[in-house]
Amino acid sequence: MTNGHHSDHPAAPGAAPQHTGETYQRFLTDLFGAIAYGELSAFERMSSDARFSPTLHDRATLGRLAVHEYAHFELICARLSAMGADPEEAMRPFQPSVDAFHDRTRPADWYESLMKFYVTDAISDDFYSAVASRLDAETNSLFQGLKATEQPGEILLGRLREALADDPRLASRLALWGRRLVGEALTQAQRVLIERAFLGGLFDDGGQDAVDAEIKSLTAQLTRNHSKRMSLLGLTA
Repeated sequence: MTNGHHSDHPAAPGAAPQHTGETYQRFLTDLFGAIAYGELSAFERMSSDARFSPTLHDRATLGRLAVHEYAHFELICARLSAMGADPEEAMRPFQPSVDAFHDRTRPADWYESLMKFYVTDAISDDFYSAVASRLDAETNSLFQGLKATEQPGEILLGRLREALADDPRLASRLALWGRRLVGEALTQAQRVLIERAFLGGLFDDGGQDAVDAEIKSLTAQLTRNHSKRMSLLGLTA
C-alpha cells in the first residue's frame, strides 16, 4: 500500500457489504492477489530503476522504497496463506493486465519513472482504501496497518518538486506524462473490475446496478484525487 495522504476515500454506495460466504472469500482472494502482484511489480521496477538515479542519495531512497513495497508483498502473501489460498494462484489472474500496463507506460528517463511511481502507487492506494471501508474488521485492520508505515508518496512528492524547481522545462513533459499514466491506469482498473466481476463480492444483494454505481463513483474519485496530487506539483492534470 502506498501514499493516501492527499486523498479522501468515499464510502461505497449501494447495498451493505456481505462479510460471509464463498463469494466474499473469493473477493478477498482476488483483492489480495491483485495487491500482492502490484506490490511485487512495484518492488521489481523500483529496484531496477534505482540504478538510473542521478545521485547516490536518490538511488538509496528508491532502494528503501523498494524494500517497503516488498515488505507489503510478504504481508499480503502471508494473509492469503492464512486464508488457505495459494498466493501465486491468487496473483496469476492479474499478472497479464498489470504487465500490459507497465509495457505501455515505459518511462523515458528517471524523472518519468519517479512520476510513474508517484501517480500509480497513489491511484492503487486510493482504490484499495476505498474498498477497505467496506471490508470486515480484520481485513480493514490489515489495510490500516500497511498505511501506518512509511509513506512513499511524501518522499516522491518532495523529490519531484526539487526536480521541477531545478528544471522548469520538465513541467510540461511530466504533466503530459501524468495524464497518460492516469488514463492508462483507470482504463486498466475498469477492465479488471468488469472482467473479474471484482466488486460483486461486496454486493451480493445489490445486483449489477450497485456494482456499476460503485465503479462510476470510484473512477470519479480516483480522477479527482489525481488532480489534487498533480496540483501539489504545480502541474495540470
